Amino acid sequence: MKGQGVELLADLDGLAVMGLAEVLPRLPFLYRLRRRLISLLDTGVVDLVIPVDFAGFNLRIARAARRRGLPVLYYIAPKVWAWGARRIKQLAAYTNQLALILPFEAEPLVRAGANATFVGHPLLETPAAEPDRSAFCRRWSLDAQRPILALLPGSRPQELDRHLDLFLEAGRLVQEREGDVQLVLARASSIPPSAFRGVGIPVVDDARSLLAHSAVALVKSGTSTLEAALEGTPFVTVYRTHPVTFALARRLLRVDRIALPNLIAGRDIVPEVLQKQATPDRLANLLLTLLPPQSAERAEMITALLGVRAALGEPGASARVAELAADLLESA
Repeated sequence: MKGQGVELLADLDGLAVMGLAEVLPRLPFLYRLRRRLISLLDTGVVDLVIPVDFAGFNLRIARAARRRGLPVLYYIAPKVWAWGARRIKQLAAYTNQLALILPFEAEPLVRAGANATFVGHPLLETPAAEPDRSAFCRRWSLDAQRPILALLPGSRPQELDRHLDLFLEAGRLVQEREGDVQLVLARASSIPPSAFRGVGIPVVDDARSLLAHSAVALVKSGTSTLEAALEGTPFVTVYRTHPVTFALARRLLRVDRIALPNLIAGRDIVPEVLQKQATPDRLANLLLTLLPPQSAERAEMITALLGVRAALGEPGASARVAELAADLLESA
C-alpha cells in the first residue's frame, strides 16, 4: 500500500506479529494505535473503512466505524471457519460488505446475515515475475540444469527464528542423498538481508519465481503455500510457534488442517508437519519422496494442486473489491 501512495499511520514492523503469546508484548502499541484510529473516525474525514484481515485488531475498528455510521468493507475476512462462530455474528453486525478470498468462506457468513461475496484470490493476479527458468537462474547464479529445493521459512522475524535452522538442516540432509539438488532460500521483503548472512546458500528476493522453477519446496504454513500450489510445485508445509500459542490453538481451532491448499481441497494433499514433529530427518524424507520426476507421490500432488488453483476462481480480485468500494462510497 505504501508503494501505491497510501499514507501509513503504522508500518508492518509494528504489526507483524502472529500467535497468542507472541502478541502480548505488542499490546500497548496496538492499544495506542486503536485509540488513534478511532479518534480519526471522529474527525469526519473518513468516508469508507476497509479493514484487511488482522481480526483481533480490525474487528474493533470495524465496530467503531459502524457505530459512527461509516460504511465498512472487510477485505480478506477473519478466519471464522477456524476460530468459532462468535466472530461470524460480529462480522455480520460490523460490516456492510465482506470480500472473501477463499471459496468455502461465504456460506456460514451469508447464513449469519452478512453481505459476503467471494471475489477470488489476489495471488492469481501476481504470477512469477520471471517465467523463464534460464533467465531466473542466470540472475541468481544458479545452474539451470540442476533441480532446486526452495526454502521459504517465513516473512516475520519470529518465524525465521523458529524455522531457518530447521529448514537449512533438512535441506542439507536432502543434498546428502541427492547431491545434484541446489538449496535456495527465499527472503521476504519484511526480512533484512543481514538475517541470512552466513547461511552459505543463495538467497533470492523473488519467492514466487523461485517456486515456479523449483522441483520441490519446504514452506512455512501461510500464504506461501498457496503460491506453491498456484505454481504447481510439490511441497511440504511446516509450522512451529510458541508452545503456549500452540497449546491454546489446539483447544480453540475448529479445523483439523492448517495448510490453505488442504483446507481448500477439503482433504490432505500436502504434508503438514507441526511443532516437535518437524525434525530435519522427517522433513528430508518427505521431500525426497516428492523429488524424483517419476514419483507417484509427486504426480498425485501436482494433480491435486491443479484442482486447488481451479477452486480459487479467475484473476481480477482487486478490480472486484474496488467495485465494491466504489458502490459503498456512492451509496454513502
